[in-house]
Amino acid sequence: MKSFLCLFLTVILFSCELPLKEDENFLVSLMEREPKKFQYILDHRDSLEVQIIYTQINRDSINRPNFKSFYFNVDSSHYFYPASTVKLPMLLLALEKLNELNVKGVDKFTPIYHDSLYAGQQSVKMDTTSQDSLPTIAHYAKKILVVSDNDAYNRLYEFLGQKATNELFKQKGYLIKLLHRLERPLPPDQNRHTEAIRFVKNDTLLFQQPILINSDSITPRRRVLRGKGFMKYDTVLVNQPFDFTYKNDYPLQEQQAILKAILFPQAVDAKRKFNYSEEDRKFVMQYMSQLPTETTSPPYKSDTAYFDAYCKFLIYGDDKKPISRDIRIFNKVGDAYGYLIDNAYIVDFKNRVEFILSAVINTNIDGIYNDGKYEYKTLGFPFMKNLGQAVYRYEKKRKKKHKPDLNEFVMRYE
Repeated sequence: MKSFLCLFLTVILFSCELPLKEDENFLVSLMEREPKKFQYILDHRDSLEVQIIYTQINRDSINRPNFKSFYFNVDSSHYFYPASTVKLPMLLLALEKLNELNVKGVDKFTPIYHDSLYAGQQSVKMDTTSQDSLPTIAHYAKKILVVSDNDAYNRLYEFLGQKATNELFKQKGYLIKLLHRLERPLPPDQNRHTEAIRFVKNDTLLFQQPILINSDSITPRRRVLRGKGFMKYDTVLVNQPFDFTYKNDYPLQEQQAILKAILFPQAVDAKRKFNYSEEDRKFVMQYMSQLPTETTSPPYKSDTAYFDAYCKFLIYGDDKKPISRDIRIFNKVGDAYGYLIDNAYIVDFKNRVEFILSAVINTNIDGIYNDGKYEYKTLGFPFMKNLGQAVYRYEKKRKKKHKPDLNEFVMRYE
């Protein structure tokens, strides 16, 4: 009987996981518990350029948030290509500019037209994805936040201009440099010049902006070379590292800081806030968390190319099956040149769970850039899914002195 009891207690002891220490090695310890999912990531953290920031949110008795962050391999001086994640801060600046223009009749719903006046530019006269075929800042915002549309970002880049964009980020204390349009490989000179802008409603010109030119020199933070080769003109292999020096630059710490500025403005220094209305903020929050399958304008709901978890890498990866509406993810993802990024505030309304998780991984295993051969499906998406789920499971069990009131994040969707 004693032998049986000892054996029983031993089994119980080893079947119960010891609590994780919430110290500087927390994320390593969390991943070490699931070696089948994370050992490769842990062993190759540097070559895969993995960075993770997990931020706990602890509420006080009146629901004010306090943040506690854990880091894995994070280095703001180590460059990664931010891909589509740059669209979120650009959108915030666009809304701020609209607010500060303070022109009667001009807001995010006013039709905006772009006029090509320089090499590499593209005019915009209409947007067939909107219900009335008119382009607006609001419609561009939806396209950016729900499905990460590249052209929509380019139009906001042109509205701001390269010089003002980077000056404003510097004034606000953000280490962000946005130097080029997306999916349009233009030389630096053409990216310095942006289209002329017109806001027109019912054939009445309300505001006109001339072509903007950044005559100042752009100084990158450092020279960045990656890999062992790259494809030129889609057919020619160049056997030398790919130059990212003059590409967009948006470190992971800055990405999470931008997310906090939107979702928790009361906890952000005044200097780092964005000057837009509360209605604008709620608009951004709605479409950050709205699924394509809930979106009728643009008509993503009827487009079979989109699924519930489209652009929700953390927790879901690239799963195509329907997802629970109890969980909402307020985020912005990016994927390009093999880099996969997600910057997310994750909420479970049913279990009253909330946390912030930001991560990046480079899936370009062969070191050849611009060839379209990246390990997104076999490495990137599984990593994002497994990481999101591991942190989510931990958060569900984590004891909190005060359960959060999450009503602020309950949105009405289309």
